[in-house]
Amino acid sequence: MGGESLEKIPWKIEPIIRLNDVTIGYNVEEPLVVIPNLEIFPGEIVAIAGPSGVGKSTLLKTIAGLIRPISGSIEVCGKFFPDRPNRGELGYVPQGLGLVRHASVLHNVMLGVDAGHNTPIPFIGGLLPSSFLKKKTAKEKAIQAINSMGLEEKISEPIRRLSGGQQRRVATARTLAQCPKLIMADEFLSELDEKTIDMVLGEVTKYVRSSNAALLVVEHDITRAKMMADRLL
Repeated sequence: MGGESLEKIPWKIEPIIRLNDVTIGYNVEEPLVVIPNLEIFPGEIVAIAGPSGVGKSTLLKTIAGLIRPISGSIEVCGKFFPDRPNRGELGYVPQGLGLVRHASVLHNVMLGVDAGHNTPIPFIGGLLPSSFLKKKTAKEKAIQAINSMGLEEKISEPIRRLSGGQQRRVATARTLAQCPKLIMADEFLSELDEKTIDMVLGEVTKYVRSSNAALLVVEHDITRAKMMADRLL
């Protein structure tokens, strides 16, 4: 390094989300959202806040690659739309949750573990594909995520027998078990009482800060959005 100390080397932190001149909506003549520039960095929590009908969920779905933008450039985890982030990098909690209703809590959270294990595992002599990950290790990871959401007594219960709030916690546990670089959540705290909100938000925040991931969340409650986020959109 020519004697140059590490402190003097300029390190550039790349954003996990980057939008440039993006127009979002379903009609070119009546766009819902126009974003000249947006960057969300590792370790950051950002909330899309506001009343119903202003395009919050549409913006989230567009950044997630589920809806094509009207115009502009969207980059997520180093991939430009229409390319998608690598498997497991994006954890998405939609309003509908996307749970397998007839399957157990453990089965649903294991789906998150499986989605996150796409990286080859190093061993002496080369790399093992992720499919070699020990089932026991994967199950332990799922159970840890379930316990963090206070659902240990529901681990074998089918989703259809859970309350709406419990189902939201299962969806959150599934995403945490995935260990994504980016979590995108649409009203994931709705149907929860204040005590449970504090617990769930605490676990998600701890994951984001400790793993240098990012959280982009839709939240209609402005007060709650200000409390949870580093900044609002």
